[in-house]
Amino acid sequence: MQYDERPWGRWDMLDEGKGFKVKRLTVRPGHRLSLQFHRYRSENWVVAKGEAVITVSEKVINLKETEHIFIEKGAPHRLENKGREDLIVIEVQNGQCLEDDLVRIEDDYGR
Repeated sequence: MQYDERPWGRWDMLDEGKGFKVKRLTVRPGHRLSLQFHRYRSENWVVAKGEAVITVSEKVINLKETEHIFIEKGAPHRLENKGREDLIVIEVQNGQCLEDDLVRIEDDYGR
């Protein structure tokens, strides 16, 4: 299985095909992903475990287990774990799902 360790946790590839990818994102307590957007894909995030703090454009939303959000292509967004246990989110990407499609606006880890 393809995966990648990141400063905030890791992602694991669950499935992929023409025009889609499915990943499991594991965000460690107190960490968050960069504020970012994608030019060629949208994303659906479903909270599988924990509570997520999600920024989309200017809105900040708290989602609990089983809740989900759709992130349109081009929308600035960020995922954060303010909890004490790992946050697990299932991410479904649609469109051109390229890893280099990510554009960072702000990043806690200097990337």
